[in-house]
Amino acid sequence: MKTRVAVIGGTGYTGFELVTLLQQHPRMELTGVTSQSYAGQPIAEVFPALRGMCSLVCETLDIEKLVHQVECVFVALPHKRAMEVVAPLVGAGKKVVDLSADFRFRDSTTYEQWYQEHTAKGLLAEAVYGLPELHANEIRLARLVGNPGCYPTGVILAAAPLVAAEVVGLDSLIADCKSGVSGAGRAATLTTHFCEANEGFAAYKVAEHRHTPEIEQELSAVAGSALKVVFTPHLVPMSRGILTTLYGRLSKRVTNEDISKLYRKAYEKAPFVRVLHEGQLPSTLHVRGTNYCDIGWRLEPRTGRIIAISAIDNLTRGAAGQAICNMNLMLGFDEDSGLNLRVWQP
Repeated sequence: MKTRVAVIGGTGYTGFELVTLLQQHPRMELTGVTSQSYAGQPIAEVFPALRGMCSLVCETLDIEKLVHQVECVFVALPHKRAMEVVAPLVGAGKKVVDLSADFRFRDSTTYEQWYQEHTAKGLLAEAVYGLPELHANEIRLARLVGNPGCYPTGVILAAAPLVAAEVVGLDSLIADCKSGVSGAGRAATLTTHFCEANEGFAAYKVAEHRHTPEIEQELSAVAGSALKVVFTPHLVPMSRGILTTLYGRLSKRVTNEDISKLYRKAYEKAPFVRVLHEGQLPSTLHVRGTNYCDIGWRLEPRTGRIIAISAIDNLTRGAAGQAICNMNLMLGFDEDSGLNLRVWQP
């Protein structure tokens, strides 16, 4: 018998990815999709790509009804609204993966500095940050997981082995990231309008992006001491994907072979991290539609720096795919269950 699950907020881009992936999951059955904007409409009318794949009708959220229908819930709602929904679900004994930022932070003060007042602070102590490569054991025991942001996923996976091995100076990390337009969500805005985004390339929220403290929280934990990261996001005119270029000042002499061994040891048991061979560099094209993170690097002896590069799909590895991976762990399933996707090629 399959585990019954629901997606709350199923008509954004992330919601669509969740619905699509859950249709092929061998051990989860999607039995409910909620939407404030499309209540009463078949999900296949909201997303015609789901014709013949999913017959569910979008429903208005009724938590009291929902908790009697499912065992697990994916919450794909905006910040603040998510915490209002997650608290009663966890209180009802449901396993929850929240895809907003509401349960990513261990410290409510940090969350409130970058977002808004937190109204479910009592759950922060038990919420687990949902990056399986760092927290798989905790995720397996969790009833609430805060799914990581898309940018932090790419940055942390590229940086964590270097930080853990003290290969880079903790005051030297610079993360330069480029994201496809879907990272801004499905709601129309001026900056994501075709005429504004097409054939353009621009940085945004420089020195103030909300993913910065999330990156610093996780890498500081890896380092065992506080560190800060210079993080600059850019919007590029493609639908999906994130390329992270991470710069760090080397704190010891290393070779390409040393770095290769470092990454491979760190991720030898990680089914969704692919460490590339020397001379290879990642591309968003080669992870499109998958839950993989590809990592490559270059040493630059002239400046004493390492340049590490990661590529992910922001909607799968950066959101829905990672959420399903987390739920797999919470339910005791294989980590890659339902996520063995074909890599898209031109």
